[in-house]
Amino acid sequence: MESYSIILIILAITIGLSAFAEKRRLPSSIVLILGGIVMGFSPSMSEIKLDPEIVFLIFLPPLLYDAAFNISFRDFKTNFSTISTLATGLVFLTTIGVAVVSHYIIPGMSWPLAFVLGAILSATDAVAAIGITKGLGLSHKTLTILEGESLINDASALVAYKFSVAAVMGATFVWWKAGGEFILLLAGGMVVGAILGRVITFILRWLKGFPVIMNSLMLLMPFVTYRIAEEFHVSGIIAVVVYGLSIAHISRQFFPEALKQQSRSIWEIIIFLLNGFIFILIGLEFPYVLKDMDHAQILPNIGYAGIITIVALAIRTVRIFQQRIRLQRGFDSGKVRISEEALLDFQTSVIISLSGIRGIMSLAIAIGLPVVLPGGEAFPMRSTIIFISVAVVLFTLIGQGLVLPGIVKRVMK
Repeated sequence: MESYSIILIILAITIGLSAFAEKRRLPSSIVLILGGIVMGFSPSMSEIKLDPEIVFLIFLPPLLYDAAFNISFRDFKTNFSTISTLATGLVFLTTIGVAVVSHYIIPGMSWPLAFVLGAILSATDAVAAIGITKGLGLSHKTLTILEGESLINDASALVAYKFSVAAVMGATFVWWKAGGEFILLLAGGMVVGAILGRVITFILRWLKGFPVIMNSLMLLMPFVTYRIAEEFHVSGIIAVVVYGLSIAHISRQFFPEALKQQSRSIWEIIIFLLNGFIFILIGLEFPYVLKDMDHAQILPNIGYAGIITIVALAIRTVRIFQQRIRLQRGFDSGKVRISEEALLDFQTSVIISLSGIRGIMSLAIAIGLPVVLPGGEAFPMRSTIIFISVAVVLFTLIGQGLVLPGIVKRVMK
């Protein structure tokens, strides 16, 4: 089957399954993943090879831009302490925690390989979490924290992944060098995003009165911003986020309401199709990863994935409740400037803890693992790492996805 025919079929199935999920009041992400798994086992379905660079370029920019454009900068700033804790500190803690557990429970997994697996599974996917909790009445603060976390944590995870893979390939890991590169990637991405935001602001002011052209330019720029940042070897993720925040700021100042409505309608369709396509792809990948595995290792690897899922959830829960205590103590002491709005109540802490769902980022960087080492040898345990990564993604999406709505309803009573 030709590639474009497969894409059309997937899009049609995405729309059909999404409609079914809405009618039945089911989480659309879970229905789409299960649909993808069924499609993947179909004999007539040819394998879809995912190029991680293409996945990042096509999916990340619009999803990040849409989240950044719609997030309240004031709320983002108010909750920045919690957001940064989840998006940086928690990412590295999860990488370490998963690495330690993987090294000791998975036979033959060296420390560098364990850190690769930890980095792959360190970033959460707020798109999936919000999709699952859609319509459950989450507080604005909870949504802001989840969306803010997802805007930044991908950059942290990619840095951890890059240095972990380099260690497997034979490079020496240097802590200060890794920290310096992380700061450079973030700072560089912020500069690129801010500069492009200023440039496009000037152009949009000049194009005022031509809504079709303005919307076309805004549709194109997230991809351009991401690509330019990557060409300068800085974080395209952060660049798109800063650019989106910049455009959101100017849109409130001089965008006419008709233009805002038109732009909102266009982006709602794009984000709907991209999200649906992502979940179908996650389901589609599982049967092909399964084929590459030694059948005797399938059940043990599923067990390892279950343990890793629990460990990652536990680390997230502990870190969030530590943040809740720290904020409360700082507020009570008055020594740290913390607004009452930034405090985390018990209900919010529980929901954010259980919203640590893995998604397309984990899948994309897992599949992007090198096939061979510099010396020509096969990348060690590549199939095992990919299988466990996909299994953890499915565990969190389906397992937490089924449990989360019920818990949200209970704690919000």
